[in-house]
Amino acid sequence: MRFVWAVVAFVIAAVMIGAGIAQRTVFQGPSEASATVQTEGTSAYTLVDGALLTSVPGAQTLRVEGDGEVFAAYGRTDDVEAWLADVPYTAVTVDGEGVVQTTEIQPTVTATSAAAAGRSPVDSDLWLDEYEQTGTLSATLQLPSEMSVLIASDGTAPAPANVSVSWPVDDSTPWAGPLIVGGGIVLLAGLVLYLLGIRHVRRSRRPRRKGLPLPVTEPISTVDTGAGAKGIISETPNRRGSRARGALGGRRALIAVPALGVSVALLAGCSADAWPQFTAEESPSPTPTVIVPEGQFPPAVTEAQAQRIVSRVSSTVAQADAALDATAAAQRLSGPALAERQTNYTLRAAIPDRAALPAIPAEPVQIVLPQTTGIWPRTLMTVVESADAATPTTTIMMMSQETPWDEYKASYVGNLEASTNLPELAAPYVGATQVAPDSSFLSLAPENVAAAYADVINNGQSSPSYAKFDTANDLLLAAIQDNKTKRTDELNQTGAGTAEISFSASAGPAEPIALATLDTGAIVAVNVYESDTAKPTNADAVIKLDNNPAVKALTGVDQSATGFTTTYSDQVFFYVPSQGSDDKIRLLGYRSSLLEAKVSP
Repeated sequence: MRFVWAVVAFVIAAVMIGAGIAQRTVFQGPSEASATVQTEGTSAYTLVDGALLTSVPGAQTLRVEGDGEVFAAYGRTDDVEAWLADVPYTAVTVDGEGVVQTTEIQPTVTATSAAAAGRSPVDSDLWLDEYEQTGTLSATLQLPSEMSVLIASDGTAPAPANVSVSWPVDDSTPWAGPLIVGGGIVLLAGLVLYLLGIRHVRRSRRPRRKGLPLPVTEPISTVDTGAGAKGIISETPNRRGSRARGALGGRRALIAVPALGVSVALLAGCSADAWPQFTAEESPSPTPTVIVPEGQFPPAVTEAQAQRIVSRVSSTVAQADAALDATAAAQRLSGPALAERQTNYTLRAAIPDRAALPAIPAEPVQIVLPQTTGIWPRTLMTVVESADAATPTTTIMMMSQETPWDEYKASYVGNLEASTNLPELAAPYVGATQVAPDSSFLSLAPENVAAAYADVINNGQSSPSYAKFDTANDLLLAAIQDNKTKRTDELNQTGAGTAEISFSASAGPAEPIALATLDTGAIVAVNVYESDTAKPTNADAVIKLDNNPAVKALTGVDQSATGFTTTYSDQVFFYVPSQGSDDKIRLLGYRSSLLEAKVSP
């Protein structure tokens, strides 16, 4: 019976081990699924649609092969298509049956000088990330269906024609390991049963002893007749049986060793995916619920995009500052921010010891507030702290992207005061709506803030707008008053009784930019001009610029009989509360710089 059970165990072990090995070999499926795209290689750009990228669940591995430079970037499908709207390109998508299709798309808008064919796609602010290689490019992505991949070379040469996308397929065999191990255990049990059967058979074949007692064996005495000597002969015990038992035990051990070796060898070939995974899923920690209004567009940029944009703005402006290159600065600055740099470069070229404007810090970016929109222009507000311990500053910027082909440019740049408390803002992944210039939902429409503040500068408490502003904590008003006093004292010391000075403020030409806060208020950036005009009061008197090299450099003269007008540009950031709120308009930060000087008519 032992042999029968041993045979049964051998059969079961063979089935289990065979099934486990088969799962890891002949029955194991492919480790990945793939889709190959072969384009005609005529257009400069190829767009791989998100529908293809997500046609198979899991991470996507993109492989592109070309003869030279290979470029790939991904972003929102709408953004990438907008960037490609003025050029022909190849669109790659998948139909309802999973068949890859390629289509040649013609331009839908007329190309302009800002969006000419042949432009390089490298470093566009629209991309969430980008990759560059020579010859072959491979990147692992995890993109949702609303994102797509742009493939190109340099924007002029045809895009690489060999493109493939692959996805990992779950080919794990969680029962292969248990089957092989279980088969090894059953095999070992069968071997034990087989050895016990052999032992039982051998024992059953031995001669059986009778039941009667045996006589006692006595020593045999012999007489040596030849020598006359007597001796005793003792029978030596037979050790053959003990040797036989030892040999049988050795054979058992030798039989068991191969079985153990087979199990160990099979286990060695089993990786982690050959075993069931019993790891419990971690419960996600609760996070605050954010309710995005239905139909609201996504934010214009992600937080990572914003950090990259700030870094590029900082780098470009730093290079322009070092070279006094206004053209280079215009690549990343516009409006009042560019105007103050242009004047500063002129002054630094003429006056060796003229100080440069504060640099735009690249990191750390503390606050990112993108506009929620699907069209252009787009707005982004950031707050960046200076990493320089010697000059600790906190910079606030309003940046805009005019078209899909333009980069973000900072139009307003100011410094936040250390005591400034910003209003509560939306998270970067939610974004904020841009408030219209003529909005009636604020205590003061953004388009009227600059003029109202200028009136407060001119008339103080007599201004009708004075009560709307928090003047008690306004550091800019105090600085303007100090400058008026200083300029008046300087003129009285050099031209007492022969000259006079007057001051005026007005709204600057730049359009205001306003982004909504969570309390239905808004952060509003405006431009204010401050001007002072010094004129002689005596027909024989002149205004000399002995102590004012900046005005002298800007006007090109050192004296005038009609006087001089000097204009400062203020980039001012306000918090404007909602209509009906008891709060006042509060200054958040500002930057004041000399803008221009001219001879009075």
